[in-house]
Amino acid sequence: MTKDSGVETATLKVFRYRPEVQTEPFVQEYKVPYRQDMVVLDALNYIKDHIDGTLSYRWSCRMGICGSCGANVDGEPKLTCASFLHEFKGKEIKIEPLANFPVIKDLIVNIEDFMEKLDHIKPWIIRKEETPLEKGEYRQTPEELEAYKQFSMCINCMLCYAACPIYGMNEEFLGPAATALAYRYIADTRDQDHEARFPMVHDKEGVWECTLVGECSVVCPKGVDPMLAIQKTKILGATQILKPPRRGK
Repeated sequence: MTKDSGVETATLKVFRYRPEVQTEPFVQEYKVPYRQDMVVLDALNYIKDHIDGTLSYRWSCRMGICGSCGANVDGEPKLTCASFLHEFKGKEIKIEPLANFPVIKDLIVNIEDFMEKLDHIKPWIIRKEETPLEKGEYRQTPEELEAYKQFSMCINCMLCYAACPIYGMNEEFLGPAATALAYRYIADTRDQDHEARFPMVHDKEGVWECTLVGECSVVCPKGVDPMLAIQKTKILGATQILKPPRRGK
């Protein structure tokens, strides 16, 4: 942080890519007024509103819920709404788009591949036969809920994909968040089609592609721990293989 005309400021070096203007990306430096309670998203919004209206980025809730404001902040995938400027006091802050995704413009990346992977694992409860509403809810014990609750907390921020070296080398890899979500339904006692998801997560580009680097769990802002979900899915797959085949009656 520095002082300009007596006002304390923070310096942000922001990745810019404006394909409609120039073909090559560049880095642009901005100075914004500094406050102790200011987050990186506040700084980006200040730039957008007061300095450079051409700056493009995603954001929505400002509360760490929507997952849309992810970016590489000083080299690490973070939610810009949860990264305080005081964490970087005394240094320039580099803001870049999430790694491992094609850049559309400035800090906005193309998320189509990620959305296709989420849809691929069928992220909804599948029932072979629905019970009429008048017969009541599908009840669960606290223990049954606890088995998958952690993995239902994902906000689809894609930080885990930006941190994953496997996805960076192989975009066909199902990836951390999609696997964690698949396991969330596999572990849910209300779901009745686990068999439909097993081939997806145990495909050659599924959990066995993961080398357990663990960065996905380190950067997760909600403590989902995708690596744990991947491990649990591997164990389920291994036990399925070891089960003896069913004999006909």
